[in-house]
Amino acid sequence: MALSLTLPTASGSLAPYALRGTAPVKPDAGVRFNRIAYSAAHVVADPLAAIDPWLQSAVDWDTTIAYRRHLFSLGLGVAEAMDTAQRGMGLDWPTSLELIRRSLDAAKDVPGALVASGCGTDHLNIDDVKSVDDVIGGYEEQMAAIEALGGKLIVMASRALARVARSPADYERVYDRILRQAKQPVVLHWLGDMFDPALAGYWGSKDADAAMDTALAVIAAHPHKVDGIKISLLDKDKEIAMRRRLPPGVRMYTGDDFNYAELIAGDGFGSEPTHGKSDALLGIFDAIAPAASAALGALAQGQTEKFHAILGPTVPLSRHIFAAPTRFYKTGVVFMAWLNGHQKHFTMVGGQQSTRSLQHFAELFRLADAANLLEQPELAVRRMKTLLALHGVEG
Repeated sequence: MALSLTLPTASGSLAPYALRGTAPVKPDAGVRFNRIAYSAAHVVADPLAAIDPWLQSAVDWDTTIAYRRHLFSLGLGVAEAMDTAQRGMGLDWPTSLELIRRSLDAAKDVPGALVASGCGTDHLNIDDVKSVDDVIGGYEEQMAAIEALGGKLIVMASRALARVARSPADYERVYDRILRQAKQPVVLHWLGDMFDPALAGYWGSKDADAAMDTALAVIAAHPHKVDGIKISLLDKDKEIAMRRRLPPGVRMYTGDDFNYAELIAGDGFGSEPTHGKSDALLGIFDAIAPAASAALGALAQGQTEKFHAILGPTVPLSRHIFAAPTRFYKTGVVFMAWLNGHQKHFTMVGGQQSTRSLQHFAELFRLADAANLLEQPELAVRRMKTLLALHGVEG
């Protein structure tokens, strides 16, 4: 008999729902990918900590690092201390640096494990930032701390820079200074204002094409210091246009959680390999890690149809998780980890488990089932029923 439960519908009524998904796909052991794939990983809160959740963060370190080991076991790299980990949205810089340290230590036990770590300016009091030099100093402080641990940098977009910059030249000055000092090639990060409204007008213009020109000029001035750029604009055409203009060897890391399947598969444009496909640095890979691994393995073996058959059904789920207000997507990512048994509770740093409605979670559950992403269906049903009961829905 199929597992079933009662779920709220879009109209606000209740209706029975029977699970219809099949067993989640399992990645083939030992398959190497022909794309670099980072999962921006979430943190697991400590629900027993005596803190004020909206004001302080407490991390369950053992479970948080165990999830990173799970990602490594699937062949995925970890993009550490990014917005998926609620960086600057509940997770402060000292805790972020400790997270980076622990993640790098865990990676030492896994041959070939990839970790790249977010370097930003979020430790600065934004009201005290008066100049571009203040922003440079902020980046340099975090850069030194991460590189002292042996870490590779993801140079995150800076709210402080967006606030004080007066022209594209200010962005060029900041990134020129940081890239000249980097000990190894970095990943740049262009995060759209749908993820963080404070980043509106990044790269010195609210016109995306003009902003792209500035970002490309920064990369062209330092092509050997840039491994790639992750753009999170949720606009596949802009990503494709930009990747075709990148210097040879500089990668486009898709951050497009709406269109990642087709962007990773690529269009084969041009003679430069990095112009015809995207690599990946995605928050959704945290929530769909086994499917992402299996799909990337199929792609590496030339099985493009299988790649799309596995990854395609996950796209509606991702679009739902990243629906506006997009900055609340972390809630859906952690909800998936709870449903699938990777943590014992649905409590988040900053109390952000409250940022989505019960209807949102119900539709997420249905979409996860349709995409064959419920790793332990009986557990997922029990936990969904627990959430429903907390909202007064029994059955």
